[in-house]
Amino acid sequence: MPPVEPPSPPPPARVVFVTGPSGAGRSTAIHALEDLGFEAIDNLPLSLLPRLLEGPPPERPMALGTDARNRDYSAAGLLEAFARLANSEGYAPDLLYLDCAADVLQRRYSETRRRHPLAPDADPAQGIAQELALLGPVRAGASVLLDTSTLTPHDLRAEITRLFAPEGGGRMAITIISFSYRRGLPTGADLVFDCRFLRNPHWEPGLRPQDGSDPAVQRYIAADARFATFRDQVGAMLDTLLPAFAAEGKSHLTIAFGCTGGQHRSVALTEILASHLAQTGWPVSKRHREVELRRVQNNDATQTPEAN
Repeated sequence: MPPVEPPSPPPPARVVFVTGPSGAGRSTAIHALEDLGFEAIDNLPLSLLPRLLEGPPPERPMALGTDARNRDYSAAGLLEAFARLANSEGYAPDLLYLDCAADVLQRRYSETRRRHPLAPDADPAQGIAQELALLGPVRAGASVLLDTSTLTPHDLRAEITRLFAPEGGGRMAITIISFSYRRGLPTGADLVFDCRFLRNPHWEPGLRPQDGSDPAVQRYIAADARFATFRDQVGAMLDTLLPAFAAEGKSHLTIAFGCTGGQHRSVALTEILASHLAQTGWPVSKRHREVELRRVQNNDATQTPEAN
């Protein structure tokens, strides 16, 4: 009679701490995790965490929102709780920090006319600066850093789904981002390609107002003698690397293409490579960081009433 194999241990319980400055989208992220099947608890006092996790690990994944406004909140306390759970058997925790530029946070408070919780009787900029300073160590110690500065609530929910959807739901997900080197590298990019050596449509008056998704812009860039070699070599490298990353258990990968302004060359390469990867069966999403930011700024400008 063959020996009876012992039952395999259950998978580790997933716990995601969700934090970040007020106005960065924490509530949206927690609701998105709840829609993915997480048991969500917002504004959890850290002193209650040990009692919450007493006994065996929970069967459902948990999303725990922590807020700097809580009376017992401290960056050191949150990092300690995260480290303690990471060293506990049966748990697979993540510390998700929703980052956002200070000027974007200030604009959001201005648009909603809300008071900042840390400076209710002062300029929101004062509360934003105080909160960002308080959260600095948490940002540095986060296991997942997500910049929401240019994300709509819909975009944020899509990113949360991409990052935290239950494993086994499909192939490794890929995000391709175009960006401007003037504004720095996108947070969390795994592979970065520099397109600044290609001919620049910015210097063509008829193409300057367009972006790299326009066929005329793409034809102009493709006329560069170096373009086809670059495109083919990047495509061939990704065809080699992506199955290897997936075989190692990576659930998502972020690829970034950068140029000077983030409007033409990087956008064109993002569009072209996203199409190539989608045709080969990879789940691909794409973002044009500077194009989206310009669109938001243009909308804000058109909605601002003129002074009398």
